[in-house]
Amino acid sequence: MSLEDTATAEQHSAGEDDARTAGTPKLRVEDLTKQFGRIVAVEDVSLEVQPAEVFALVGDNGAGKSTLMNVLSGVHNPTEGQIYKDGQPVAFDNPSDARASGIETVYQDLALMNDLDIATNIFMGQFPRKRLGPLGVIDWDETYDRAEEIMMEQLGRDVDIKTEVEFLSGGQRQLVAIWRALAFDPDVIILDEPTSALSVDATRLVQDTIDQLADRGITIVIVSHNIESVLTHADRIGVLFQGSLVGIEQPAETDLESLNDLMTTGAPQGGRIDD
Repeated sequence: MSLEDTATAEQHSAGEDDARTAGTPKLRVEDLTKQFGRIVAVEDVSLEVQPAEVFALVGDNGAGKSTLMNVLSGVHNPTEGQIYKDGQPVAFDNPSDARASGIETVYQDLALMNDLDIATNIFMGQFPRKRLGPLGVIDWDETYDRAEEIMMEQLGRDVDIKTEVEFLSGGQRQLVAIWRALAFDPDVIILDEPTSALSVDATRLVQDTIDQLADRGITIVIVSHNIESVLTHADRIGVLFQGSLVGIEQPAETDLESLNDLMTTGAPQGGRIDD
């Protein structure tokens, strides 16, 4: 084989590898079941989430959304099944394991400290440090510089990072929690009810931020009751009913009524669950 032929073959092989990589799901769940004693919270769920996709998980109370989220974020171990990240099997014994793999979760309660400013909340527990003699101390200059970088370069937000969180609106508080997740440089962010109890303007602010994150290549998994919101902002919508995944819908091919039927009956509009 000539050098030219060899180079062509190597380029072709590299192209095939790139194509396979491009088609590899960012997250894949295969036959996942989670039991708590005799209670089956999630049963035999399989799904894929693509890179830079906004994937929504919806379902009524008790459908298994929170349990599935907690398995993906390392809070619970699955009873059966396997999680794959970038095509590789992973096992999370705790949220730190999920974080190390690039998965961050923003919970509904946000866990912010109201009497501390934005920058301090972003880096709480992971402050940049510097040496001062034999001691390591918080590098406050670096803390504020990096907080500004996260807000401006990643999300284009111009906010006074020294503002105390208690003076922020609900939407702004949600953004601070997202900024805190970004400080760990994740490629997957799970958002638990990100627009719950927010005003119309605050909801729009959060939705715009989610769109910006996806545009930057971050995969977003939204866990939500707000199906009107996910219909307009999700790429695909997975519907859970009594612990089972009963459908994955394209927003352009479904509507509010159909999703409500899936959420409440486990069957498409006008259908039966055992059809």
